[in-house]
Amino acid sequence: MHQRIVTTVRQLRQDLARHLDEKAIHDACRQAGHRWRDCLLTPAAIIHWFIIQVLHGNTALEHISLLADRTFTGAAYCLARSNLPLQIYQAVLRALIKALVPDTHTAGLWLGRHRTFLVDGSSFSMPDTPALQAQFGQPGNQKPGCGFPVASILVLFHAGTGLLLGALAAPLRTHEMAHIEFLHTILQLGDILVADRGFCSFAHLALLVSRGAHAVLRMHQRQIVDFTPNRPYARPKDKAARKGLPRSRWLRQLGVMDQLVEWFKPKQKPKWMTQEKFAALPESLILREIRYRVGRPGFRTETVTLVTTLLDAELYTVEALADLYGVRWRVEQNLKHLKQTMKMDVLKCMTVDGVLKELAVFAIVYNLVRVVMMEAAARQGVDIERISFIDALRWLCEMKKDGLPKLVVNPARPGRFEPRVRKRRPKQYPVMKKPRSELRKRLIEQQVAA
Repeated sequence: MHQRIVTTVRQLRQDLARHLDEKAIHDACRQAGHRWRDCLLTPAAIIHWFIIQVLHGNTALEHISLLADRTFTGAAYCLARSNLPLQIYQAVLRALIKALVPDTHTAGLWLGRHRTFLVDGSSFSMPDTPALQAQFGQPGNQKPGCGFPVASILVLFHAGTGLLLGALAAPLRTHEMAHIEFLHTILQLGDILVADRGFCSFAHLALLVSRGAHAVLRMHQRQIVDFTPNRPYARPKDKAARKGLPRSRWLRQLGVMDQLVEWFKPKQKPKWMTQEKFAALPESLILREIRYRVGRPGFRTETVTLVTTLLDAELYTVEALADLYGVRWRVEQNLKHLKQTMKMDVLKCMTVDGVLKELAVFAIVYNLVRVVMMEAAARQGVDIERISFIDALRWLCEMKKDGLPKLVVNPARPGRFEPRVRKRRPKQYPVMKKPRSELRKRLIEQQVAA
């Protein structure tokens, strides 16, 4: 049964199936020095059944033996899964991503020349165990014993294909920028990173420029932007600088709301950066600031201000940059597919290693679904974003041998807006405000008193 996942992937991409077959996984185990018995639960079988488990909505452990049509207990499968080192799961994920990188060089190039990537942060929950509480922590508004550990996650998607090329889990109270340099290693010369306000800073822009990559970032709300030519400005190191002045020097006007400016290195380093790396940053950057208006039916017109390292106003027009930043919303859709459609919002493992293994397998499955969507989009002659994610997930879950059928194509609905509200009300149970042990003790006391 577990070999069917390789057979299914082979129908789509031989190169990907090669990294998921038994030989590749067992070779990775040997390179890591991991030994195992020749039994039912081999390393390849464990990873394949883990993939099948996630495909079925991260179903219960006891369900796996039924799906596999084999006789073993959920406890045995859980133990075998925990004994397989984390680095094996990560090695399989890295091999899969490496095989998918060539797709990013040919699909979805912006203006036919630039690879574009989307970065964002999110979070996920997990069981309330001491180990996970100590590693990840929980929100401050929850009392001890009444909440669940929550991890922050930083993700990097390729905009053209939706492939997940990087995912980092960290404790809840970790700045989104703390691990951004790890994701920068995926970027190459001429690549563009698109992100929201949380990633807009001098230090981040300087790191991207040092790699030869570009940025299109929404301006941070604290940054003062003024499009008046030859306006006054305040240097960060100027103690007598007046408040309310921009911290950038005006250089040249490129359009009505389009200008070249010089950003200066701040006096203090960001909390997420070491002093050595901060000292190596340049003293200033030449950047471009643009502003445009977005009109929505029934809403007030919104003004969007961007900063970018793409300085050529003829090659990179304001309209093109506005359209590019509009693509950033895809990262929200991709995270929704991961956390809601695939049910990654609440993981199930009780240990730190187990949670990281789950995260790796979710990334593997997500990318496999994206490969199905890419193949279906090419065959059906539509944009990949129009292919139904959940329909591709269902087909991969069934693992049929009769080839990829026509998948559901979502209608093109640009400018569609829906309120983020729930119509169906959940059950009105009271919220846990004290640890379960105290609540249980109170129930016992009430029972005795009665």
